Amino acid sequence: MLKKITVGMMLLASVGNLAWLESAKASFQGQLMVNIDGLKNQQGQVCVNLFASSQGFPGDRQRVFQKQCAKISETPLQVSFNNLPAGSYAVAVIHDQNGDRTLNRNSLGMPTEGVGFSRNPVVRTQAPKFSETVVLVAGPNTNINIQMKYF
Repeated sequence: MLKKITVGMMLLASVGNLAWLESAKASFQGQLMVNIDGLKNQQGQVCVNLFASSQGFPGDRQRVFQKQCAKISETPLQVSFNNLPAGSYAVAVIHDQNGDRTLNRNSLGMPTEGVGFSRNPVVRTQAPKFSETVVLVAGPNTNINIQMKYF
């Protein structure tokens, strides 16, 4: 009888802890500060796309969780995403030199404007996967550095 009560109390405590964790996660609001370095020049703007899942990463504009474009006034350039729920995110950056908010490519499909990704994966012939760029936002302030690449 005592064993059943103890197991029942442990189960109840575990369920209570899970419910508390979910409610804490739901109310959590963090900040992701993105530091962008290695810009070739100060022409145009930098567009930073924040993805909350692998769906559409890195190029589908319809699947972007949040997006910001900023004029290049200094390097490294800082862009901040505020009030983010705790979770996994990936960042894709475009140095939009001509201001059309699109990553322009040459006839071979290679970018003619600079690109960068969270966690700075090696980029060769295709864009990295979400899993190669994912960062965890779990505290009040998360800072990442992105080094731009030009082909």
